[in-house]
Order: sequence, then C-alpha cells, then structure tokens
Amino acid sequence: MDTWLIVLIVVVAVVLLAVLALALAKRNRVAGAKRREQQRLQAREHLEEARLRGAQAEKEQALAEEQAARARRERAEVEERTRLAEQEARQRAAQAQEHATAAEKLRAEAERLAPGLADHHGNGHAPVTGDNPGGATRR
Repeated sequence: MDTWLIVLIVVVAVVLLAVLALALAKRNRVAGAKRREQQRLQAREHLEEARLRGAQAEKEQALAEEQAARARRERAEVEERTRLAEQEARQRAAQAQEHATAAEKLRAEAERLAPGLADHHGNGHAPVTGDNPGGATRR
C-alpha cells in the first residue's frame, strides 16, 4: 500500500475521532445545560412550595394564637361568673343568718311576753343557724 494512502487513512481517522470528540463534548454541554435548567426549575418549585407552606404556617399560627386568646377570655369570664355567684351565695347566706337571728329574737320576745304560747301555737319551725358553710340549715 502506498504511503499517501496510509497517511490519508490516518488523517481521516484522526478527523473522525476529532469530530466524534467534539460531538460528545457538545452533547455533554447540552446535557449539562439541560440538567442545570431542570435543577433551576426544581429549585423554583421548591421555593414556591416553601413560600406557600410558610404562609400556611403563619396563618395556622395566627389561628392558634386567636384560639388560645379566646380560651383564656372564656376562662376569665367563667371565673368571673363563678366569683360573682359565690359572692351572691355568701350574701344570701348572710341574709339568711340575719333573718334567722331576727326570727330567734322574735321567738324569744314572744316567749317572754307569753310563756308557752310558741309550744301551743305549733309552728313547727326550728331555728336556722349558719353553722353549715353551704348556707343556712334547720336544726
């Protein structure tokens, strides 16, 4: 075989290898650019989802704080109503005790004015005392 033919085959082979290497390099660059674009797109999607979840978290936090404040307010209202009811019960117990004391004084005065009349009258009422912390009781 002639030398020039061998040189031509080698040159064609080298050119083919160079073209193949350039094609592979271009394909790798395109694939890398495509991969980077996909990563940027995925990163944008993650950022958007993070923004939405952050807004949802803030909304849920605000609702939780509002619910806790409502519960505290309701508890305070219940405590106030309880305090008022207990105060009213104490006032009624004191008033009942005052009535019982007045009734006992009137009975004693009636007994002084007309001894034995209360026994014959048969009112059946026993004196009321405030010994019970829950209110007046009969004895």
